[in-house]
Amino acid sequence: MNKKILYILTFLSISLVSCNVESQVDKVTVSKRQLLVNGNPYIIKGICYHPVPKGSENHRNFDNLTQDLGLMKEAGINTIRVYEPIDDLQVLNEIYKAGIKVIIGFGYNQNGVYDIESGTFIDYVKQYKNHSAILMWELGNEYNYHPDWFKGDIKNWYNQMNAAAALIKDTDPNHPTTTAHGDLPDNTALSIAKNIDVWGMNVYRWDDPAPIYKQWEKVSDKPMYLSEAGGDSYMKITKAGYQQGENQQAQADANDKILEDVFANTNIGSGVTLFSFLDGWWKAGNPNQQDTGGSAPNSSGVPYDGAPNEEYWGIVDIDRNKKKTFEVVKLRYKSSNN
Repeated sequence: MNKKILYILTFLSISLVSCNVESQVDKVTVSKRQLLVNGNPYIIKGICYHPVPKGSENHRNFDNLTQDLGLMKEAGINTIRVYEPIDDLQVLNEIYKAGIKVIIGFGYNQNGVYDIESGTFIDYVKQYKNHSAILMWELGNEYNYHPDWFKGDIKNWYNQMNAAAALIKDTDPNHPTTTAHGDLPDNTALSIAKNIDVWGMNVYRWDDPAPIYKQWEKVSDKPMYLSEAGGDSYMKITKAGYQQGENQQAQADANDKILEDVFANTNIGSGVTLFSFLDGWWKAGNPNQQDTGGSAPNSSGVPYDGAPNEEYWGIVDIDRNKKKTFEVVKLRYKSSNN
C-alpha cells in the first residue's frame, strides 16, 4: 500500500477513536452530598498519580501508563487524581478505555501553562470538557498552608479560586469544580469559595480520618472526599510496635484502617484518592536513589512515626513491584459495595 495512503488511513483511524471517546460525554453532577455520574452515585476509589521516573527532577512521564493502568484495574481503582493537566489525548483515551476517570488539577503558577494565575486553565477546560475520562476540575492543592504565596492573605487565594470555579461552571456544565484543601476548610474558605461543588481534603490524622466526616457534616451540606490520605512505608523511629527503617507493614496497616473509615462514611464522603500510586524518588534528595526525609506541611499526623518520608508513599515501588499495602487497597476497594 502507498505509504501516504497508509498514513492517512492511520490518522483517520486514530481520529475516529478520539472522536468516539470524546463524543460519549458522561455528565457528572452533584445532588445534596452525593457525586453522580449519569445520575448514578459515584464513590471515588482512587489514587494520586504523578509518575516521575528514576533520575528525573519532577518531570512526569507516561511511558509506563499501560502497566500502571493494569495495576490500578487489578486494585479496583476507578479514579486517578493528577496534580497538573494531562495534555495528551492518547493518554486520556487509554485511561478512559481502562474504565478509570481523572480529576484534573490546575496549579496557581505553572509557568503560564494551563495555570490559574495566567488564566490559561480555561483553555484546557474548553479543549477537553467533552472527554469522558474527566471526572472533576480541581483548583489548587493545600494552598491554605501558604498565605505567603498570596500577599500574606489566604482570602486572596479563596477569591481567585472562586472566580476560576465560576468561569469553569460557565464553560462546562457537565463536570463539577473541586479543590484539594489542607484538612477541614474553615468558615472563611467556605463563605468565599461558594463555586466549589465538591470539597477535597488532604487529611493526615494518623490512621483515623473518621472525625472529619462529622466535622464536615456540621459546616456544609456539599459533597466531600479525601483528596489525600495514607501512610508511607518508612519508619523514622521505632514506634507503636513498628521497627525503624523501611516498614511496609506499617503502611499496610495504616491504609487498611484509613480505608475502613472512608467506606464506613459514604453517607457523607464520596471516597478517597489515596496517596499515592508510585514511590517518588525525586522528592527528597538524589533522584537516582531512594532517600529518606522530605517534608510536607502540617503532616505530623503521618502514621506511625509522625514523619513524612516523601519517597516511600507508593502502593507500588518505582519499579512497579507491589508493596504489602497494594493487597490492602485491592481488598478494600473491591469488597466495597459502594
